[in-house]
Amino acid sequence: MRLEQLEYIAAVTRLGSLRRAAEELHLSQPALSETVRNLERELGVDLLERKRSGAKVSDEGRELLPHIMSVLDAVDRLRGAAGDQHRISRMVRLGTVNTATVSLVIPTVREFRASHQATQVELVGARQSEIQRGLLEGAFDLGLVNYLGGDDMPPGFETTELLRGRPVVCVRPDSPLAALEAVDADSMLAEPLVVMRSGYVMHRFVHRLLGGRTPSFSYSTDGAEMGKLMVAEGLGATVLPDFSVIGDPPPAFGRGDPHSLRSRRGAITVRPLAGDATDVLLVLQSRPAGPVPRAVRDLHGLFVRNARAHGAPS
Repeated sequence: MRLEQLEYIAAVTRLGSLRRAAEELHLSQPALSETVRNLERELGVDLLERKRSGAKVSDEGRELLPHIMSVLDAVDRLRGAAGDQHRISRMVRLGTVNTATVSLVIPTVREFRASHQATQVELVGARQSEIQRGLLEGAFDLGLVNYLGGDDMPPGFETTELLRGRPVVCVRPDSPLAALEAVDADSMLAEPLVVMRSGYVMHRFVHRLLGGRTPSFSYSTDGAEMGKLMVAEGLGATVLPDFSVIGDPPPAFGRGDPHSLRSRRGAITVRPLAGDATDVLLVLQSRPAGPVPRAVRDLHGLFVRNARAHGAPS
């Protein structure tokens, strides 16, 4: 049982219908109905009376409403007792597919920590489905995920576009692909590829780009940062959004220890994909329902502001 499920039932009761509750909560009716169904299955009670004309709270739901409101009131009292200072100093959990880490994520978290020194920030790398499930279950406050241009955004989330870029091929300067002005799918098939695992947008993109054909050899990994490291170590090429590479330390930063991480990152160059105009989006997602702690709002605002400095949509 989750708190937002009880909040949704209270909204349907107050507004008199599932449709009006969905509009106020900025949810689709199917998403709201499915959330309520999950609670009904858990309680063994039909909380909504569903008819062709719409859905409203059932008699059984009205009998349970005082208990639901009692729980919600207790939560409100708890939040009030904790006070705003507690909300400022809480931990903020950010789920990320590990893209644009150098150019956006790290600078934003660094700036946030400078003004919120009592707030811990937890960054968790995960796949898109895991991040969205974590948002719904309250395990994450914010989520950074990728979409391809034309993808439908899922219901039940507040979605803010941060960055929009194009897929590029990341290779070492000594790779045969680095000699090309633009890389086509046939050229990629002849080289070992470092491919994101299933569940990442770039896995879907590369599979579509190659038309189901198999490269000479492939590795599977999680996240852009590990993919770039594997490329720099000479294991193959990978395809990433350009904003995953922009801002990486140049070779000059690697002078000194030839085995340093910066030195290896500096040994990567990128080439555009021939004949491809696909957009890749980096978006910030959160749950629309319920109060949002100030620290989470501030981190969200910093991401939007810093993304605009990179030329993201206003």
